[in-house]
Amino acid sequence: MSASSVWSRKWTRMEYDRLVEVEILGPEDRIELLGGHMIVKEPQYSPRATSVCLVQRVLTAAFGSGWDVRAQMPVALDEESEPEPDVSVVPGDPRDYRDAHPERPALIVEVALSRLRFDRDHKGSLYARAGIADYWIVSIPDRRVEVYREPVPDGTAPFGWRYGRSITLGPDDHVAPLAAPRASILIADLLP
Repeated sequence: MSASSVWSRKWTRMEYDRLVEVEILGPEDRIELLGGHMIVKEPQYSPRATSVCLVQRVLTAAFGSGWDVRAQMPVALDEESEPEPDVSVVPGDPRDYRDAHPERPALIVEVALSRLRFDRDHKGSLYARAGIADYWIVSIPDRRVEVYREPVPDGTAPFGWRYGRSITLGPDDHVAPLAAPRASILIADLLP
């Protein structure tokens, strides 16, 4: 079979949700929809799972009431993307999303153990395209947090967008989420 005879199919978020609804895809499949493609999520190794819990706990305290800090829950970015970020912060209460997944998180955090480049380039481009103003990557091997802001168009990026500003912070540094500017989060508190 030649390479030119191989075809792939892009999925819509509606089709993907239907596969979940009729239980063709279940939680054990560990799949998320990114740009129309079903992608296998990074495994839940112990340091990664620990960091996800720490990020959720720290952000819950930083944002306070009026915000829902969600761990590994779907976000409806667009018609072809329904990622499940490690942590997302959305306005309101969990019941606000009973009938539909949130569409515009104030902050998305991915925790990277083995897929840092994928989270930086692929997911970063997807989140920038969706207009997510504040995107963080907790890099466990490097013991740092990469903060991405200011989405800008870029035809060379996987989804045509990238972040125009990024900073890298070490364990002794602090960061404030854009949507909670008075919070001061110690990077070490996000690391396992």
